[in-house]
Amino acid sequence: MSLPIFDHLQQIVETVRKNQTTIVVGQTGSGKTTQLPQFLYNSGIGKKGVIGVTEPRRIATTSVAHYVAEQLDSRMGDVVGYQIRYDRQTSYDTAIKFMTDGILLREIQVDPNLSHYSVIMIDEAHERNTNIDFLLGLLKRILARRPDLKLIVSSATIDADKFSKFFGKAPIIEVSGRMYPVEIKWDDVNCSLREIPEVVANLVKNIHAKEGPGDILVFMTGADDINQTVNEI
Repeated sequence: MSLPIFDHLQQIVETVRKNQTTIVVGQTGSGKTTQLPQFLYNSGIGKKGVIGVTEPRRIATTSVAHYVAEQLDSRMGDVVGYQIRYDRQTSYDTAIKFMTDGILLREIQVDPNLSHYSVIMIDEAHERNTNIDFLLGLLKRILARRPDLKLIVSSATIDADKFSKFFGKAPIIEVSGRMYPVEIKWDDVNCSLREIPEVVANLVKNIHAKEGPGDILVFMTGADDINQTVNEI
C-alpha cells in the first residue's frame, strides 16, 4: 500500500532535522497520522526521547496506536504505546506514544519542559478545541526553553498559514491527494439526537443495497453513538 505521504518522506525528514517546528498539511487519508511517527522513528530523529503524538479522541488514540504497532511488528506497550484517561499501555522501551491532548496537558503540569520527549506531534490541529489551543501556546514557550525539542503540527485544512506564523514562519509541507475518491452522502431526515444512530444505520443499509461495490465510512460524535450504530447495523 502506497499512501500519498510516502512521496514526501525525504522532504519531511530533512525539514524536521533542520527546523524546530514543521507544519504538515494533508487531506484525510493521506497517511499523516500513521506514517509520520514511523518516519521520525525510522530516521532516528526521536532517538533521544519519546515521540509523543496527540489525538483529540480516545478511540482514535488507541486504534492508531494498535495500527502503528502492527506495522512496526511490535507488541502494544513495547516500541509503540498509548495513554488515555484510565488506560495506559506503555513501558520503559516505548519510543512512540499516542495520547489524547488532555493527557499531554496534564504531563506539562508535572514536567513543564516535557523532558522525556524529543518530538511532539499535534495531530488534527485544525479541530482547534480548547486543549489544542492551550497546547500550542504552552509548546511555543517550551520550545524557547528547549531548542532540542522538535514540534510537528499536523492539519487537514488551510489553517497552516496561521500555525506557521504563530511559530515564527515555520516551514509548511503540503501532502496532496487521497488514495480513493470519497463521495459524501447527506440525509435530510428530521430526527432527534437519540434517533441519529438508527437513521445512520438505515442510510448505511440503503447504500449497501442500492450502490455498487465499495466501502462505507461513518463518523459519529462519540463512543456511545458508535456502539449503538454498530448494533443497529
